[in-house]
Amino acid sequence: MAHNHSSRKWLSPNSNEEDMGLLLAPRLAYFAAVARHEHVTRAAQDLGVPQSTLSRAVVRLEEDLGVALFARKGRTVSLTPAGRTFLASAERALAEVERSADAVRVDADPSAGRVAFGFLHTMGSETVPGLIRAFRVDHPRVRFTLVQNYGEAMIERLRAGDLDLCLTSPVPDAPDLVARRLDEQRLRLVVPDDHRLAGRKRVRLAEAADETFVTLEPGYGLRRITDALCAEAGFTPRIAFEGEEAETLRGLVAAGLGVALLPPPAVPRPGVVELTVTAPRAAREIGVAWLDGHPDTPPVAAFKRFLLSRRGRLLGEPE
Repeated sequence: MAHNHSSRKWLSPNSNEEDMGLLLAPRLAYFAAVARHEHVTRAAQDLGVPQSTLSRAVVRLEEDLGVALFARKGRTVSLTPAGRTFLASAERALAEVERSADAVRVDADPSAGRVAFGFLHTMGSETVPGLIRAFRVDHPRVRFTLVQNYGEAMIERLRAGDLDLCLTSPVPDAPDLVARRLDEQRLRLVVPDDHRLAGRKRVRLAEAADETFVTLEPGYGLRRITDALCAEAGFTPRIAFEGEEAETLRGLVAAGLGVALLPPPAVPRPGVVELTVTAPRAAREIGVAWLDGHPDTPPVAAFKRFLLSRRGRLLGEPE
């Protein structure tokens, strides 16, 4: 197994680290096996590869590193000081790869895998806990990684691979995504309980044209819907406050800071009155989205089927 280091050009110390990783990674297991057995033939038998293949791989590894890892005597080998140093790092790297492989296998387990699921803030108090509770009746061991955020941020995380599915509004329309409408949620005009409109049951949105509004920040789906509905009603809302959470806005309405277009609360809040908007029709579509062409693990596929089966009854709220 003698070799001549001059037969190949060594990688220079400033070689690209990614290139070095690509060169070394396939050979680490071979190197570790030879180091463990201190014998090329026995290592080849253990790995189930031809002895010649193993010998060439170790030689190429030493040439790429530019250092001898083994002292050789026939087919018996022993680690050099450099080899012992490299072995410690190689074993850590191989162990990390094995841990990662185990984690991936566990996440894909049909009965106990993981689903990374994103949802809107307004879906968090009742809707999503109810969905997960119902799903786990038949899939009690499936684990969830949950992300609560506004729509655009969730779509970004979906594209980055951080999420498998997200529940969002408006339903996105993009070539790299698949989205399905699941339900519709009526929006209310929320006013303080001493407001001039508080005695009404229904209102046209144009009747609030002179009011000050509290809204979510730009970038939130509900903010885009609010702006669009006000424009359809013939006015641009005057904004007193832009927030990140619907219940905070409801509290500010109770404090008299303004009015707001919001979905129904999970629990009725004192100090406000919620009016049905008759014109224009005030509603938002809720849908589920995922990355087009992205393969589903069995638990993700099962949860996706479950969500799609809830079309028209996702929210379960009276209109």
